[in-house]
Amino acid sequence: QVQLAESGGGLVQPGGSLRLSCSASGIAFGPAGMGWYLQAPGKQREVVARIFHNGSTKYPDSGKGRLPIYSYNAAKNTVLLQMNNLKPEDTAVYYCHLIGTLTWGQGTQVTVSS
Repeated sequence: QVQLAESGGGLVQPGGSLRLSCSASGIAFGPAGMGWYLQAPGKQREVVARIFHNGSTKYPDSGKGRLPIYSYNAAKNTVLLQMNNLKPEDTAVYYCHLIGTLTWGQGTQVTVSS
């Protein structure tokens, strides 16, 4: 059974930083890539960043590319998301996703507040 485990969320002050980690297990063959999504209270889930097996990245046009993929290990199926200069509007649950599948992590809460 394929599982994703996220970690690294927490409470941080505005302007602070976090690094989220996602690790996949139970994968029989390499996925097309991995991605990060966020879901703020009362809103739909939206993409933050995606990285594909060939190493290429894709970010939304909305400017959320300021939260870049820090690293990706295709062999180990791990991906890190770097979050700098966090703002209160970044408060959300952040989910990891295996591209091309229905597999999602349980999410990790990020709260930006003073």
